Amino acid sequence: MTLRREAFLEQVKERGEYHTLQEAERAARVVLALLGAHLVGQVRAQLAARLPEDFALILLNPLQSAEPLSPERFVRATAAWIEGATEQTAAWDVSAVLSTAADAAGDELLEEILFQLPAGYDLLFGRPQHT
Repeated sequence: MTLRREAFLEQVKERGEYHTLQEAERAARVVLALLGAHLVGQVRAQLAARLPEDFALILLNPLQSAEPLSPERFVRATAAWIEGATEQTAAWDVSAVLSTAADAAGDELLEEILFQLPAGYDLLFGRPQHT
């Protein structure tokens, strides 16, 4: 089931403790654009299908990444794209957006998503995996 845009942004806003939906949207756009570069094929398409349409399009037309970024570098890249962000605020942004995306994805799809990503992303999605 696709999350409505308002519901998605409200969740990001609450988790990121943003003052406005605009701040939540800015974080969502950057994080999903970076995430999209790391996912391929059916997994990316399935996640996109569960996101509000404008965010699905961002995921499907990502910022290009030459190589998969480690979780630390993913946070750093997010900070670079968000005006006035620090690594600390970017970590907060990433977590707010990815945990909301994880809820939209559901457990089964999230497992497939994490399988395509470098180790450590489970924490960014707020779903620590037991090893």
